[in-house]
Amino acid sequence: MNRPVGLEIAEALGVILKRSFRAGFYDPVTDELGGVVDSATFPVLSAVDRIGPSSAAALGVEIGLDRSVVSRRASRLVSAGLLTGVEDPTDARATLLTLTAAGHKIVAKTRNRLAAKMDARVADWDANDRNTFSELLARFAGLRTQGAPARDPSPPELTLTEGKARGLTS
Repeated sequence: MNRPVGLEIAEALGVILKRSFRAGFYDPVTDELGGVVDSATFPVLSAVDRIGPSSAAALGVEIGLDRSVVSRRASRLVSAGLLTGVEDPTDARATLLTLTAAGHKIVAKTRNRLAAKMDARVADWDANDRNTFSELLARFAGLRTQGAPARDPSPPELTLTEGKARGLTS
């Protein structure tokens, strides 16, 4: 008897969402980053990069953590010079966390290393299976609609101005 597809998906997602599974991907790609960036703090950096300057409360909503947990992790990242806090122009009581140039470099480096880890995980799959998995996972996550063109697999190239703004070029 075939198991329902929804059950198969739910079980697979349950495994992927386990901290130990995520750590298995993040820990090897963050091991050489000096100990401040790890499987617990990288999601904070990554979220700030994705959504821009944000309060700890907004980041908590984005990554599914309590504001106080985000604040503790962000404090470590601020101390390491990867994040900085600026006054929220709409609420003087609030602080917005932003990436520093060093933070942008760490996010780019970590994402590239994570992508290489993902590539290695599916390297022995048939090319069609890899492409289908990527397409369907992106569609499942709401990143793309059916029939939409696939994203270019290579990272976007930054203009010289963008690279300088992110501290990636001199």
